[in-house]
Amino acid sequence: MFEHVRAARERLKGYAHVTPVMTSQTINRIIGADVYFKCENFQKIGAFKFRGAFNSISKLSETEKARGVITYSSGNHAQAVALVGQMLNVRTTVVMPDNAPATKRAATEAYGATVVENDPEKVTREEVAKSLQAQHGYTLIPPFDHLDVIAGQGTAALELFEEVGALDMLLTPCGGGGLLSGSAISAKEMSENCRVIGIEPELADDATRSFKTRTLQRVKNPPTIADGTRTAALGNITFPLVLEYVDDMKTVSEKAIMDAVRFLFYRMKLVVEPSGALGLAALMSHAVEPGGRIGIILSGGNIDAATMVKILSL
Repeated sequence: MFEHVRAARERLKGYAHVTPVMTSQTINRIIGADVYFKCENFQKIGAFKFRGAFNSISKLSETEKARGVITYSSGNHAQAVALVGQMLNVRTTVVMPDNAPATKRAATEAYGATVVENDPEKVTREEVAKSLQAQHGYTLIPPFDHLDVIAGQGTAALELFEEVGALDMLLTPCGGGGLLSGSAISAKEMSENCRVIGIEPELADDATRSFKTRTLQRVKNPPTIADGTRTAALGNITFPLVLEYVDDMKTVSEKAIMDAVRFLFYRMKLVVEPSGALGLAALMSHAVEPGGRIGIILSGGNIDAATMVKILSL
């Protein structure tokens, strides 16, 4: 699988940003470890999702590109598919829940995608997307359960290890498991003794329960502020990869998530969305005990003004 990550990096050259790795003496002192932040909030569209979207869409045949692509997403993957479609002249359709963050919907439409709303209480976005795919012949580019998407996401961790060397631990947010499984694949190749830990909100702990029981668990519309992790379950591809490559899963409270967003904003001058701050939340709340050299993937920075105001005013 790692050869797919390497191939994805070659496709992404000249298209995706090689995002910066940042450190904080303050957090190192508080945590008692050397922490390296891979800042995917500086990636195109403001999140790691650009990597997987570009890798998968760029591999399509000309016939498939001509038919157009469809996806379903609450935001970051939607924007990524829309931007890649604009860059590669591929028509894009995105099914979004009607409660998706306004900034993410606006950006998706600005990149040229056709947005189709759905009410998640009545029908799943997956069902809507598959119905439209059948009607129009679109190619489905799912948010996480796709080998080319996973390989693209794994390039973020690959870059991190190439820049900072071996790590003792890598903390990665987990929604559907695309970033986590891709990161774990890269970690085990680049730093074989590195423990990879996926982090979820307590209110959206399906992947953690799945990991612990080794049986796929689900959650429905979890009310977490970390909207990027509201996926119902790990995928048919990501779940086995998580079981194979990930060492542990931990959860964090809503308070811990917001504390981490505030720290990143005030102390590191970084705008990071709640989903992207899960790794730091785990360290600051002691959900994960620190030690040695720790990598954290800050997965995105797409947060709407109202949510940021709410977090900063607490």
